[in-house]
Amino acid sequence: MNTQAQNNLNRGYKIKVGDQAPKIDLKLLDGQLINNENIKGKVVVFQFTASWCSVCIKEMPHLEKEVWQRFKDDDFILIGVDLMEDLEVVKEFIINTEVTYPFTIDKEGAFFESFTLPKAGVTRNIVIDQNGKISFLTRLYDEKEFAQMIEHIDQLLK
Repeated sequence: MNTQAQNNLNRGYKIKVGDQAPKIDLKLLDGQLINNENIKGKVVVFQFTASWCSVCIKEMPHLEKEVWQRFKDDDFILIGVDLMEDLEVVKEFIINTEVTYPFTIDKEGAFFESFTLPKAGVTRNIVIDQNGKISFLTRLYDEKEFAQMIEHIDQLLK
């Protein structure tokens, strides 16, 4: 595939598979700090989401059941990253979607923008391997791509 065609397939990402993850410096809603150093050795999925995003809401029960519940006892963490919403909105969003995986709020959108091009859509999952490299990217909720992501996580954890 030529470079031009590859660029057309970035789906709003400015990073690509194989890149080192950008700086990670997050505080989860439970107070736990997440950074590049303390996730080494773990497979990490950042799920970018927002309460107003219908595709995100459709995907979240699948993330809870098929990803979080399946892998949470392994060297794995799934983090919901809410894009620029208030704490009370996010708390209600978590209750309404019945997810139990950890969450953080990207108040300014800077963390999201470390992965994406300007004006990129929110529904996306970024898988980071045990060495801190981007290893899988999703966009929107596509059942086939979602299944490929689960298989990819499973392979990383073996």
